[in-house]
Amino acid sequence: MVAHTFMYNPAVRALKRYVRSEAFGQMYYVVSRRTHLGLIRPDVNAIWDLVPHDVSIFTYVLEALPVTVSAVGGRFLHPHKEDVGFITLTYPNGVIGNIQASWIDSNKVREVVAVGSRQRVVFDDVNNLEKIRIFEKGAAISGDVNSFGEFQLMLRDGDILSPRIETSEPLRNQCEHFLECVASGAEPLTGGRAGLDVVRIMVAIQRSLQAGGVPCPVE
Repeated sequence: MVAHTFMYNPAVRALKRYVRSEAFGQMYYVVSRRTHLGLIRPDVNAIWDLVPHDVSIFTYVLEALPVTVSAVGGRFLHPHKEDVGFITLTYPNGVIGNIQASWIDSNKVREVVAVGSRQRVVFDDVNNLEKIRIFEKGAAISGDVNSFGEFQLMLRDGDILSPRIETSEPLRNQCEHFLECVASGAEPLTGGRAGLDVVRIMVAIQRSLQAGGVPCPVE
């Protein structure tokens, strides 16, 4: 079992539940921002420090692995370590993921935004009152896209919802799940395969980073 703690966060589980619902519609793209002023680590760059969290969330929510990744970064504080990174992930079903990670942004952000044809769902980890917000707004195509006369763009405007999310400590949930799996022999939610998948994606990100942003396959 690997310690992908966000998988045991009730708000992340709610994010997946809403994104996978029929009300959300077709998934278009998902964007994550993970920024803060520090902690600047001497052993790894900001991408290896921060991005695995969002990679694991994307994999959990989308239930898919990216086909290719592209990454660029900036070395502003250290000549050999990136302190900011921008990563784009392309999934086999056409969904696009984007991750922004930074040690040098004075605004602390821990946010994942999923945009679909009917809704936009936001997970804000620093908002203790509204961890999840659902915007019932979206855009989709109606009619025959091959015929200009029948092509229509449907815009949907609705309410902004803030559902109640149960309060529990993710680390405690993770430890309890670990003990349950030890006792029962069940496969954990974040088992060895989940850990391997995140590492495979991170290795592809590192290859793209070293190649100046060239898209690299996830192998």
